[in-house]
Amino acid sequence: MSLLIIAQQLMIYGGIFEGVVGLIGNGINILVFSSVQQYRRTPTGFYFLIASVFNISYLIINLPFRILIAGFGNDITTTSLFYCKIRPFFLTTLCLISLNCSCLATIDQFFTTSQNAWIRNLSSIKWSHRIIVFVILIWCLHGIPFLIYFNISPITHLCISTSTHLAIYFPAIYILTLNCIIPAAIMILFGYLAYNNIQKTRVLVQHQVDRQLTRMVLINVLLVITSYVPYGIDNSYLLITSDIIKDKNRLLLQNLFGVIVSLLCYSYFAASCYMFLISSSRFRREVKEKLFFWRT
Repeated sequence: MSLLIIAQQLMIYGGIFEGVVGLIGNGINILVFSSVQQYRRTPTGFYFLIASVFNISYLIINLPFRILIAGFGNDITTTSLFYCKIRPFFLTTLCLISLNCSCLATIDQFFTTSQNAWIRNLSSIKWSHRIIVFVILIWCLHGIPFLIYFNISPITHLCISTSTHLAIYFPAIYILTLNCIIPAAIMILFGYLAYNNIQKTRVLVQHQVDRQLTRMVLINVLLVITSYVPYGIDNSYLLITSDIIKDKNRLLLQNLFGVIVSLLCYSYFAASCYMFLISSSRFRREVKEKLFFWRT
């Protein structure tokens, strides 16, 4: 079996599997975080709720495109101007909003676990609502150039940016910086600070800090690192070697590695619920009560 067929089959079956488990998992997240008062009244729970909404939107809108392109070799963005423009807009906007929610949840846990009363007071559900509105507005405005400048080339018949500045910005700034380095750095930093705070058991008990919610945030940080660091490395490699002439075998290996990295990246949008189930007994109990409500 050739490397091309392996990559195609992996993308088709792996992508469908991630799509199914992601829809189920994010649906459970939305059900729990929107209906359980202990989660709904905390900024971290609210951030996880919004992230789950945008995760499920990302999977529904972008994963089918990826399966069609890498799995079946059918890129409908090269034949439809509407899809050519709408895909990069949703690809960038939904992803950044979700990652920002994960960053905000990590920062909020640093606030809530701090010994300093002034820092703890920075965790506010009222402010979290305003921050989310601001984040959504900013990244929707950020996606407008993708709607304007992405077109189907009359020469190559590919969906590409007609703006040279946007063509440079997308791989170098958006993918590497906004999508990988900055979110990972923020979550590692504040996750480490929150972890240090939760070691101070006496202080946490005194301030009634939800340690299980903190563990959920920390395991979500681990999920982001494992799913997005390979994605950043792969895109750095593609950017550095873009001017190098590659033989057929190297291109096939590059394509296979790109499919594996892509599936790892999509695991961030699909697997958060299952990571929460692993890290929190209370979350498991709430899921069980919601799914098997007739037994309660």
